[in-house]
Amino acid sequence: MDQVGQWTHGLTRVPFPVYHDPAVLDQEQRLVFEGPVWNYLCLETDIPGHGDWRTTFVGRMPVVVVRTETGEIAGFENRCLHRGALICLDNAGNSKDFTCVYHSWRYDLSGTLKSVAFGKGVNGRGGMPDSFHIGDHATRTLRIERFCGLVFGTFSDAVVDIETFIGPDVAAALRLTASRPLKVIGRFTEVLPNNWKLYAENVRDTYHASLLHVFFATFRINRLSQGGGVSVSDSGARHVSTTLAPTQDTDSAYAGMRSVDDGLHLSDPSMLDAEDEHGDRVRQQILSVFPSFAMQRTYNVMAIRQFVPRGVDKTDLNWIYLGYADDTPTLRRRRLKQLNLAGPAGFVSMEDGCIGNFVERGAVAAPHGVSLLEMGGAGTESQDTRATETAIRGFWKMWRGMMGQ
Repeated sequence: MDQVGQWTHGLTRVPFPVYHDPAVLDQEQRLVFEGPVWNYLCLETDIPGHGDWRTTFVGRMPVVVVRTETGEIAGFENRCLHRGALICLDNAGNSKDFTCVYHSWRYDLSGTLKSVAFGKGVNGRGGMPDSFHIGDHATRTLRIERFCGLVFGTFSDAVVDIETFIGPDVAAALRLTASRPLKVIGRFTEVLPNNWKLYAENVRDTYHASLLHVFFATFRINRLSQGGGVSVSDSGARHVSTTLAPTQDTDSAYAGMRSVDDGLHLSDPSMLDAEDEHGDRVRQQILSVFPSFAMQRTYNVMAIRQFVPRGVDKTDLNWIYLGYADDTPTLRRRRLKQLNLAGPAGFVSMEDGCIGNFVERGAVAAPHGVSLLEMGGAGTESQDTRATETAIRGFWKMWRGMMGQ
C-alpha cells in the first residue's frame, strides 16, 4: 500500500482506515444510506392502524414511518424544518398529526408542514415575513415499498423495486419466513463498541460461527461439516447462508478444538428441542440485504437485525424477535426459551457483541494495515460450503461501487 487506506489486491484486502476515518462515515451517509439502496424501516405490524407511527433510522438520519389516513405508509426525516429538533421523540405512538415541541410547527401524517405557531405575529407585531410560504418548505420524504410484511424506504428515485433489489434467493427465504402473519414477541437495542461495517462483515462471516461460538459446535447447531452453503448476489448486495441439520451421529471434523473440548453441557436440554416448522431441515439461516438489514432463523428463533451507525466506533444493533400470530402456546414457549440463544447475553451470539471491538482495538494503530479475506478464494460467487469469506467480499464489492473506491 502506497497511501494510507489505499485498496490493493481487489476484494481480499480491506484497509483498516475505512473503519476509523470520520470522513468515510460522512460519505457513507450520503452515498450509501441515502443513495440507491433500500433501508429496512419497520414491520407492517408495527403500524397497523391510521395514525400509528414508529421512529427508526436511515444510517444516522432519524426518520418517522407512519400509516396515513388512506392506509398507505409514509416516511419522512424526523427533523423539524424550523430549528432541526426531532419531531417525534418516542419510539412509537398514534397521532392525528405531529407538532414539534420546541416551537409548535405542525405537520400532517405525510410530513407536510401545515402551520407555524404565531406565523402572523401577535397583535400585528412579529411573525414570519410576507416572503415566507408554508408550501415552500417540505420535509425529506422516503419512497416506501413493502415486502412480506417488512417496510423498506429509500431516498433514491433510481433504485429498482424492492423485490428486484433483494433478489430471488433472499425473496424466497423471506416468503418462507413470512408465510403466516408475523408477530413481534420481543425487541431490544444492543450497543456495539465498533464500526457498523464490522458487524455487517460479521453477519456475512459464515466461517467464524462454529469457531467463535462454542455453543454452536458443541451442540451441533452449526458446524462447517454439516450441509448447506452460501448464496451471494451478483452485485454482492445480498447473501443467504444456510446450515442444515446433521445427517450423521458422529462428526470428527472438530476433534481437538476448543469448540467441543470445554466439557459444556445443558442442565435443561429442552432448549434444543426444535420443531422443523418449515420442513426444510434448516438449523440456522442468516440473510442480509445491503447496507444494514439481516434476518435469522436459528432452530425456532426468528429475528430481524438492523444495525445503525452512531459513530466510527459505535453501532446500535436493533433486535426484533418474531413469532407467528397463530403460534400454538407450546411453540410460543419454545420460541421464547430459544431466544436465549441470540442477543447480547445469548449462548450463541454474545461473543459478537465484543469481537468487533477486538478488531477495532487491534487495528486502530495500523493505518497501513489490511484485513485478509482469502478464505474460499478471491471472488464473490455463491458456494456450496460455508468455509469461505465470499459473502464478506460481496459486501465490499457493493460498498466500493457505491463509494467510488
